[in-house]
Amino acid sequence: MKTILVDAAHTFVIKSEHGFTIFKEMQEILDKFPNRKIILTGANDEQFRDFGLDKMPYEVFTLKHNPEKSNPEYYRKMLEHFNLHPENLVYFEHDPEAVQSARSVGIKTHFWDDTKRPLDELVSFLQQNV
Repeated sequence: MKTILVDAAHTFVIKSEHGFTIFKEMQEILDKFPNRKIILTGANDEQFRDFGLDKMPYEVFTLKHNPEKSNPEYYRKMLEHFNLHPENLVYFEHDPEAVQSARSVGIKTHFWDDTKRPLDELVSFLQQNV
């Protein structure tokens, strides 16, 4: 069963009038899949608290901007940390550079448009790839 990698800020965690909160509709979709979920972020300790990443329903992985997700080394380190293989993963991410970076190490990646938030496209991507 494939692991679902989830981008944190501007994807699973969105800005609200009270700071940052979980995008509930996205969580409802993800919760329908029995797959393991890991939230990926570059957040440092302060950002981790500000984004509420210490209160997530899934595992969270960060390298505290060393390197950024736009660097393929981020994904290599994540793979090693969890002992995962790229062919067993799917990922959705809002940053085009991070999408390319993840793809460059063999991770099946979907660009998430954080301005339109097309949940139907996300469901299709997950259904077709997990």
